[in-house]
Amino acid sequence: MAGNGNEEFSFANGVIARNGLAKIQTQKQNGQNGICHDDSAPTVNVQTIDELHSLQRKKSAPTTPVKGTEGAFATVSEEERQRQQLQSISASLASLTRETGPNLVKGDPTKRTDTTPKLSHAAQHQFTPTPNISDSALKFTHILYNLSPAELYEQAIKYEKESFITSSGALATLSGAKTGRSPRDKRVVKDETTQDELWWGKGSPNIEMDEHTFLVNRERAVDYLNSLDKVYVNDQFLNWDPENRIRVRIVSARAYHSLFMHNMCIRPTPEELENFGTPDFTIYNAGQFPCNRYTHYMTSSTSVDINLARREMVILGTQYAGEMKKGLFSLMHYLMPKRQILSLHSGCNMGKNEDVALFFGLSGTGKTTLSTDQNRYLIGDDEHCWGDNGVANIEGGCYAKCIDLSREKEPEIFNAIKFGTVLENVVFDEHTREVDYTDKSVTENTRASYPIEYIPNAKLPCVGPHPKNVILLACDAFGVLPPVSKLNLAQTMYHFISGYTALVAGTEEGVKEPQATFSACFGAAFIMLHPTKYAAMLAEKMEKHGTTAWLVNTGWSGGSYGEGKRIKLAHTRKIIDAIHSGSLLNAKYKKTPVFGLEIPIEVEGVPSEILDPVNTWTDKKAYNGTLLKLAGLFKKNFEVFTTYRLGKDNKLTEEILAAGPIF
Repeated sequence: MAGNGNEEFSFANGVIARNGLAKIQTQKQNGQNGICHDDSAPTVNVQTIDELHSLQRKKSAPTTPVKGTEGAFATVSEEERQRQQLQSISASLASLTRETGPNLVKGDPTKRTDTTPKLSHAAQHQFTPTPNISDSALKFTHILYNLSPAELYEQAIKYEKESFITSSGALATLSGAKTGRSPRDKRVVKDETTQDELWWGKGSPNIEMDEHTFLVNRERAVDYLNSLDKVYVNDQFLNWDPENRIRVRIVSARAYHSLFMHNMCIRPTPEELENFGTPDFTIYNAGQFPCNRYTHYMTSSTSVDINLARREMVILGTQYAGEMKKGLFSLMHYLMPKRQILSLHSGCNMGKNEDVALFFGLSGTGKTTLSTDQNRYLIGDDEHCWGDNGVANIEGGCYAKCIDLSREKEPEIFNAIKFGTVLENVVFDEHTREVDYTDKSVTENTRASYPIEYIPNAKLPCVGPHPKNVILLACDAFGVLPPVSKLNLAQTMYHFISGYTALVAGTEEGVKEPQATFSACFGAAFIMLHPTKYAAMLAEKMEKHGTTAWLVNTGWSGGSYGEGKRIKLAHTRKIIDAIHSGSLLNAKYKKTPVFGLEIPIEVEGVPSEILDPVNTWTDKKAYNGTLLKLAGLFKKNFEVFTTYRLGKDNKLTEEILAAGPIF
């Protein structure tokens, strides 16, 4: 039946029409002015669709009191807090030639309904510096400040065409033409202070630049960032030790970079963010914009520059996010030793009895696999500090390799790839969005960045007592180093400075011999001081806290690569378990020739014959020849360190040299 007049449609209870549906009846509804209504649910009290959308998002700005304030003015107003925050960011983005920072307004420019910010609008916060005569004074730069992963996903999907959500919920993106770090394009300002403090010259990763050239590149990066409609700003921390925490600010142009650093740095609480203040170090990531190749010291369109005096880093010409992570690590290698804190490129875990172990090792040695142990708590996978309070992770996340990743081989890492994780340069199915971790089409250096709490057995906060064991990992493809050996302090310093592993040469050219590679302190690309300084600090802390060092070979046995076999992971795990439990300390030992290493006679669960590598070689002459060859490579590599004087009358340097191979 059709309704007419001041009547509304309704269904009669129990009355069935000829078609089997409830029969429609009309009933008079008083006071409704003849308008048809749906009374199934109350309506939302809004006038426009924009008002409805505004109800969907609840305001979450921090409102906790500022520490150290008392009385009637204990709480800073939201407006004043926002003004101070934008003033600080504007100072960070200040042009050196114009002396003032850009005009800033907080929020996404696409969500604004007008072109001029208004302070009277409660949702908008702006800061306008002293006017200057440049064109930049006529525009506002929108600041997207400490966005959440969900907000950064929205930005990446909407504005970065190379960003996609994978089937696991992770954000897949591309780092552009550069899919790894550019160590030859890294520069450090050499001034009156750093020329004496830092390690320069042969073997050093520190390539010098002058102050003027840094400022030229800084101006180029800042001008580029200020020319954009919006930039991302992250205020975060380094070092889980609260007494030695470093405040860092990252200014970037991509949501991918902002989410990456959100994962990798320590995330502040709302209260900590309110009290953040002026950062101790600032990164200007203008990686989408090249440096000027005609600028002095520039050798390509890429430049990664660190100025320790200004506490600033500039990135031009590379979008690879790892440059930010490792740039901050270089900073910590400079700042922490000044506080008598040792910065370390290592993994770290802790047993249920609070026994801490540090794992050092280059790529392919098993550092990540062995330090990620389901029976132990993970303190961190890559960067740590060892100070008076014990060990502390520098970072708030993990940066894991993804090539050939599988749930079976590395379940903790595989399961950590979910919403919030950044997947760099991976390949996925265009329809299902499932990632193929075996695909190297973009690069072999595929990576996943995720918060450390994504690992189920992560130790939070990421701190622990002084280490009980230090484990130096080497994948010896020559097959002459023992599976495990106990080191004295001098040997620890020698092998720590050497940072040895061996890589198998590419078979495409028919080269089958292994190639030795050395990286001082197991991270030469990031250290700032001379390697012997870090080694001396390591020995001092080990001696003070009764720490034992071990050299563990995860490489070949019974012959070099191509003839021998890789030491079984199960045997290596048994060795690591014996180190953790302390049982290996009680074993009987004997000394090997040439390297003078103390090796155990037996280890539970490990065949005794493999503990001394000479037993596994059928050709003893070939073994001796290969042993002397590797010893010669160690000696040649160490020549660059022999001229550095360490200790009274150079005594410590002499002790370290004596701990090397003798032949």
